[in-house]
Amino acid sequence: MAEVLEAQPVTLSDRAARRIGKILSREPAGAMLRVAVNGGGCSGFQYEFTITGARGPDDRAIEKDGVTVLIDAVSLQFLAGSEIDYAEELIGAAFKINNPNATASCGCGTSFSV
Repeated sequence: MAEVLEAQPVTLSDRAARRIGKILSREPAGAMLRVAVNGGGCSGFQYEFTITGARGPDDRAIEKDGVTVLIDAVSLQFLAGSEIDYAEELIGAAFKINNPNATASCGCGTSFSV
């Protein structure tokens, strides 16, 4: 499976990197954004975003424009080939994950199925 993950990295859009940078600028030095996939949500899996200061031994780090996003090895299997984006719309602003592995997602975009 590692070959598939290497061939399909997770990317971070410029908009997402800028927004993460703003969020992390209010946190202690060394803070990073962790993106994880957990069971739950209305479609079976859901995305979780947390701020952390610690990198785990199985974390993959995505670095762009001075920010670091961490993804654990299990979540990375569900996120391979995805782009983490940030969208500002009339109904609100949120991080969006454009995930080619998702076969269905809920209307709010925070849960998906494979």
